[in-house]
Amino acid sequence: MLIILITASLGAYLAKSQGFRVLREIQETMSRGYMPGNELLHGFFVLVGSFALLTPGFLSDIIGLTMLIPRMREIYVEFTKGIIRKKIQSGQWQMRMYTNFR
Repeated sequence: MLIILITASLGAYLAKSQGFRVLREIQETMSRGYMPGNELLHGFFVLVGSFALLTPGFLSDIIGLTMLIPRMREIYVEFTKGIIRKKIQSGQWQMRMYTNFR
């Protein structure tokens, strides 16, 4: 029971701090006029990691904690970008860019 409480409190702290950090990075990227692609993936994994820590079990706790540690999360982001890149190159996914000129 103590281990569950420790991982939950550590996970809550990491989720909050990393969530605010990613949100700040998204805002900074958008203020420079760029699309925050990497930052959105980091935000996605912070969210998934937070939910994984709420799920009971040691494996989900380990996966959740690795998604909340920035250097470890980078592995998930790069892996996901590789999958997306392959799907776009193979034609399974299409990307369109829309602009609004005023």
